[in-house]
Amino acid sequence: MSDIELVSATKSFGGWLKRYKHRSTVLNCEMIFAIYLPPAAEEHPVPLLWWLSGLTCTDENFMQKAGAQRTAAELGLAIVCPDTSPRGSDLPGEHDSYDFGSGAGFYVNATQAPWNQHYRMYDYVTSELPALVSAHFPLNGKQAISGHSMGGHGALICALKNPGRYTSVSAFAPICNPGQCPWGEKALGGYLGDNRELWREWDSCELIKAQGSDLPLLVDQGDADNFYVDGQLRPEALAAACEEASVPCTLRLRPGYDHSYFFIASFIDEHLRYHAEKLQ
Repeated sequence: MSDIELVSATKSFGGWLKRYKHRSTVLNCEMIFAIYLPPAAEEHPVPLLWWLSGLTCTDENFMQKAGAQRTAAELGLAIVCPDTSPRGSDLPGEHDSYDFGSGAGFYVNATQAPWNQHYRMYDYVTSELPALVSAHFPLNGKQAISGHSMGGHGALICALKNPGRYTSVSAFAPICNPGQCPWGEKALGGYLGDNRELWREWDSCELIKAQGSDLPLLVDQGDADNFYVDGQLRPEALAAACEEASVPCTLRLRPGYDHSYFFIASFIDEHLRYHAEKLQ
């Protein structure tokens, strides 16, 4: 396992927000991730919340905009934010659009060339990066997961595909049914090919229909979110799949809120406290 190199360190609410870079074997490139370590981490190992970000984001968006550090410090909760795609591979067409390629890894393992050379974000966030952070930071092994938009999709599929790994899962405005929306059709088709049967493995609604879930789902969605209105997110499909499979799902439609980090910042404390309770 390659070593990690400190990029920056910033004191925040008695803890430390740090950014590290490392060479990823899974993605075949250099990656940067962020971690917030609460003050309690200086005294004993702490539980961890994974945060997966959305389209166009890096490791920095959540840490700078969500305002999560105050409550994470109070709760003794570490937060890790990976990047959203490989960086520096410069594949043909990789930077041509915001919703495919750079910044848009969709947390899947690509099978189609040339994307399969680098775009294996699922393995990165569920295998390589967890091993790296557990080896370098005072974490107690208990994990929860959350995310926004494309990252909400990522959080849901990571939890559904790994029963027993996470104590809890939540999402803000997730892409709930990527096999049935333009964003998902573009990404899954590009990374996995045209066989839609293969897409089911990366679609939360299909996973719930096929296997159910031991974890209840917590989802917040703004009703003024343009991507919700346009049919990209489809939270009602997730709720229907959960009802059919008898999986508890709390879907909260938040009046007036959009897709931005103002929405996330408004409710992040509720999610942090939800996860902290489960992590105890």
